[in-house]
Amino acid sequence: MEVILLERVEKLGHMGEVVKVKTGFARNFLLPRKKALRATKENLAYFESQRVQLEANNLKRKEEAQFVAAKMDGLALLMVRQAGEAGHLYGSVSARDIADAIEAQGFKVERSQINLDQPLKVLGKTMVKVSLHPEVSVQVGVTIARSQEEAEREAKAATSAVKMAEEYLQASDAPEEIEEAEEEI
Repeated sequence: MEVILLERVEKLGHMGEVVKVKTGFARNFLLPRKKALRATKENLAYFESQRVQLEANNLKRKEEAQFVAAKMDGLALLMVRQAGEAGHLYGSVSARDIADAIEAQGFKVERSQINLDQPLKVLGKTMVKVSLHPEVSVQVGVTIARSQEEAEREAKAATSAVKMAEEYLQASDAPEEIEEAEEEI
């Protein structure tokens, strides 16, 4: 089935493109969510007449998403979960859990906007992509720990490791050694 895209659809195309998709994908996803129209002569004429308005609406939504993305940039979430000795969670952290945690921070996101290939099942820090608009996304840090204290210890250890690395680079003569080696060559 051929459809006209009304907005950018990831891995498919941009607004206004006529693309061929499987019938089920069009019927069950694109058409009900108003992301596409069937590619008929009437719909092509309708799309061309409404193109300016659709592009203006898309631009407005994109600007709103960029504003929210600027606020969300650097957002760090803490999820406290029970885990075994090896660090594997007894449950998992899903897109719904992450969406709820982001909403608790004061941002409105749907769980479908959270891009997770599979639920998170181990302790540690992970970066998760949140798609606020087809053209705007932001990375959110998700830390999974057994307790609040453990998360604070890990954060403190990470910052001290970064400081030690910076001090080492400042104190070492590594750049001079590289320059000397380049001169010898």
